[in-house]
Amino acid sequence: MELKILDIKGNYTNKKIEFNDKIFFKKSYNHSIYLEIKRYLSAQRQGTHKSKERGELSGSTRKLHRQKGTGGSRKGDIKNPIFRGGGRVFGPKPRKYLTKLNKRTKNIVRKFIIEQKLIQNKVLIIENFQLNVPKTKFILNLLKFLKLKNKKSLMIIGEINKNLYLSSRNLKNFKLLNINELDCFSLINFPYIIFSENSIKKIYKFLSI
Repeated sequence: MELKILDIKGNYTNKKIEFNDKIFFKKSYNHSIYLEIKRYLSAQRQGTHKSKERGELSGSTRKLHRQKGTGGSRKGDIKNPIFRGGGRVFGPKPRKYLTKLNKRTKNIVRKFIIEQKLIQNKVLIIENFQLNVPKTKFILNLLKFLKLKNKKSLMIIGEINKNLYLSSRNLKNFKLLNINELDCFSLINFPYIIFSENSIKKIYKFLSI
């Protein structure tokens, strides 16, 4: 498979990137994708939920009525869970939702998703460029030239670029990631992927499993 590199005006250049067909998988990894997406979404949870149990509430500890002889059930104090405003029985406590997934499995999932995008012709490669000042209009024009305006697009760059980040953070259907931040959820959530020329060389570490 061969992809030509585009310039920032959306025109083809003389440069190209070749992908050896031997690196592609011959089977599906849908279950691995499920595990990775589940791990990613779980990691986004704050886990700060908390409800007070009976012993954590402030209030009177006076026994509401005597134990026997009233015809009613035993109730204890006002903090009893059976009352409105009482303590919660086995309520949620702060916890972490992190789950572990092997690094190799994560790389396999990234590779599989990128391969599917390649097969669907939803991967573009643009030559390296510099942005000296933050300018959102530059990103809008770039997407227009690439015919991706109003389409959900993910751009992967090889090096951190603060001006590029500031230029793109206010766009609705666009996300910018450094190659080291690449996650499977973003790869799935954005139909189109734009690789910079310097990032595509680093992406081979995912494609050489």
